Amino acid sequence: MVLNFFIISLIKAAIVAGVLMTTLAYLQWIERKVIAHIQLRVGPRRVGPHGLLQPLADVVKLLTKEDMLPSHVNKVFYFLAPFIAVTFALIAISVIPFGGEINIGGVKTMMQLTDLNVGVLFILGLSGMGVYGVALAGWASNNKYSLMGGLRSSAQMISYELPMAMAIAAPLLMLNTLSFRELVDGQAGYYLGFIPRWSIFQMPFPQIFSFILFTIAAFAETNRVPFDLPEAENELVAGFHTEYASMKFASFFMAEYANMITVSCVATLLFLGGWHPIFPAEYGSKFIPSLIFAIGGIMCLYHALNPARPFDRITLPVFGVVFLGIAGIFLVPILGQILLPLFWFSAKVGFILFLFIWIRGTLPRFRYDQLMHFAWTFMFPVAIVNLFITALLVAVTTK
Repeated sequence: MVLNFFIISLIKAAIVAGVLMTTLAYLQWIERKVIAHIQLRVGPRRVGPHGLLQPLADVVKLLTKEDMLPSHVNKVFYFLAPFIAVTFALIAISVIPFGGEINIGGVKTMMQLTDLNVGVLFILGLSGMGVYGVALAGWASNNKYSLMGGLRSSAQMISYELPMAMAIAAPLLMLNTLSFRELVDGQAGYYLGFIPRWSIFQMPFPQIFSFILFTIAAFAETNRVPFDLPEAENELVAGFHTEYASMKFASFFMAEYANMITVSCVATLLFLGGWHPIFPAEYGSKFIPSLIFAIGGIMCLYHALNPARPFDRITLPVFGVVFLGIAGIFLVPILGQILLPLFWFSAKVGFILFLFIWIRGTLPRFRYDQLMHFAWTFMFPVAIVNLFITALLVAVTTK
């Protein structure tokens, strides 16, 4: 039993690590593509079909780029800063559940690396530690622009951690647990047979305000537009990572994208019902993935008949066949039990990640005084009021 558990844990760790690192690489490609379409551009398309090998080209470029070490930096903390940023960003995924219990060859296991009964506190602790990487990078660089970027980041993250923690506390009061898996189980089922019992709809006080507060705070915690003041290249010549190059420079952005994925997963688990579908299975929710991939495959085959570029005559039919194959895989009963929860969980996480990208292509950056003023005079009071109302209604209705 111990050996089986050890082997299964290693397999799950390898799968999660592989999927996460691939997602980190291609999230950057997706962001460039989406923003390009928002701005009526084509985005990366030179390397590989439709630019799909662009992330690999970027990695090769960063690995082969000259890694300069400025003479005036504090070498110990200069090297420690990107390591801290990446480490705490990647560890957080270990407590995120992606689905329920599955049975593979008679062996039952959870779709999760480890299930902590205080998983929410673990994530909050890691997010609080992540600021040290950015702050150390600014201080160790011995550069006034880098130092200012690090100080901005420290003040920003600390300020927005408070409303984020209060936004998280509200659904925790309703569901009465700190375990992510139990939080998702508490959101199972439907009101009136079709309204999901997600936290944003759940009585006695729907947590739509908590979800909005959490999302805004998540933008600030991950240094994303309009809260990307620590980088602010038009003011600080790139901010806290001014003195970094090559893979050390890339480490900070790897941590940023990893944090984006983590907060999107947390938002899905806390507010959007985790891996539970939008509507019941009797209404056909189990056929939605097959339908989506089938439509995607048919569209690829249709556009292959009149391709915009000669190379599309090859790539579009290949993608069309792949999508149709995936649609068929979802219809296999044994595989569907494993893939359906992953589909709904990934779809919700993908929606929130798209929101990150959409906002970046839409809104301008705040001034620093506006950012801090918004945190302390709006976000913090609203989070307190929301938490108070939730606690009051939970206390009244549970008596």
